[in-house]
Amino acid sequence: MLSARGLFTEILDNDESFRLFCSIAASGESQGGWENGRIAALVPPGLAELAPKIARHGADEDKHGRIFNGLLHGRGLEPADVPADTDYTMLLERAGIGLAHSRLRADQPLSEQDIVTYLAHSRVTEQRASEQMALLLKHFADHPEIGRAVRQIARDEDNHLAYCHEELLRLAAAGHARQIHRTLRECAMAEIRVYRGVSLAVMAHMGEILHWSAAKSAVLRAGIHAVYLYERAAGWRRMTSLAMPARRNALGGGPVAAEATT
Repeated sequence: MLSARGLFTEILDNDESFRLFCSIAASGESQGGWENGRIAALVPPGLAELAPKIARHGADEDKHGRIFNGLLHGRGLEPADVPADTDYTMLLERAGIGLAHSRLRADQPLSEQDIVTYLAHSRVTEQRASEQMALLLKHFADHPEIGRAVRQIARDEDNHLAYCHEELLRLAAAGHARQIHRTLRECAMAEIRVYRGVSLAVMAHMGEILHWSAAKSAVLRAGIHAVYLYERAAGWRRMTSLAMPARRNALGGGPVAAEATT
């Protein structure tokens, strides 16, 4: 029987599949760092208190990119080119989710509505990131090579998700509730489509590297489609609900923790 632990162990144990995995992850985290950095610089005056928290979020993402590159360096591997069909961040932008990069490159302050869009997009994508890291944490928290990185990134992703919940609730109370709920739904439905496509692409590339049988690849594809159908039917709701987190002010705008070494 295929299992998440078994599949990831297979990827981890092969240099080429590990190289692709870390390269995809590093690229996405670095892109997220740039996006958050630009948003922090363009926060409208009325929401200036959010700027240091957004900057902290971006700095965390940059740190994660360095951690994944550090894992590559630890094996003496160079980053691989990231296949376009596995570029989650760019595919989300092409689907019209979040703030367009052309908007972020302009030196024009964002609006409050733009910040709502950003936070709703982050609420959805950080849910995915938190769940993925929780899975890795369950199976690899004590792994001698990746355990420390998994523990640190998982903690950060949980903080990012808590921050999104808290700030969206605050903005909802300030009169943005209708836009928030509409945007969360739109983002969630688009994200699950993009995630299915990226998952299929990643599995295809890994299967080619690891020489998976046609039967094994078919089972994995079927599983990805089953998850998509569940998320389309009901699973999207976990991405759109809002609840005050147990940990308040999770980002706080303070100094970024020192980069983990691997």
